[in-house]
Amino acid sequence: MTTTAAYADAPDLAGTDLGWTDWIEITQDRVDLFADATDDHQWIHVDPERAAAGPFGRPIAHGFLSLSLTVRFWSELFELDGVGTKVNYGLEKVRFVSPVAVGARIRGGAVIAEVLDIPGGYQFTVDQTIEIEGAPKPAVVARGLYRFYA
Repeated sequence: MTTTAAYADAPDLAGTDLGWTDWIEITQDRVDLFADATDDHQWIHVDPERAAAGPFGRPIAHGFLSLSLTVRFWSELFELDGVGTKVNYGLEKVRFVSPVAVGARIRGGAVIAEVLDIPGGYQFTVDQTIEIEGAPKPAVVARGLYRFYA
């Protein structure tokens, strides 16, 4: 569910837990498209037969594919009204904790850790987690930076 806030309320949002998105399945088609986009065709991602005999027992998603979905999940969880421009400003920390197997379902969660006043807007520091359905450890933990300009 999306949390919507007014631009004027941005400074008060630090500490807000935005909850979790819906689950999405990581398909082989998605992994193959990411491999094509990044020219990363390592067999553990794109060769299901060889990957079945490999260390994970089946193909896994690229870590950066999982990480790239933090933007989708963030957009699903949060909307700031009254914004002219939104910018993904980068990351402070990323860890790929567990591999995401093809066929697994993942979802994203986020907590707004900090809101800074910057020239022309606000910078949000967001603690993001991607969890794998039924897994004891998350796939990705990251601290993202997002800027909102009026």
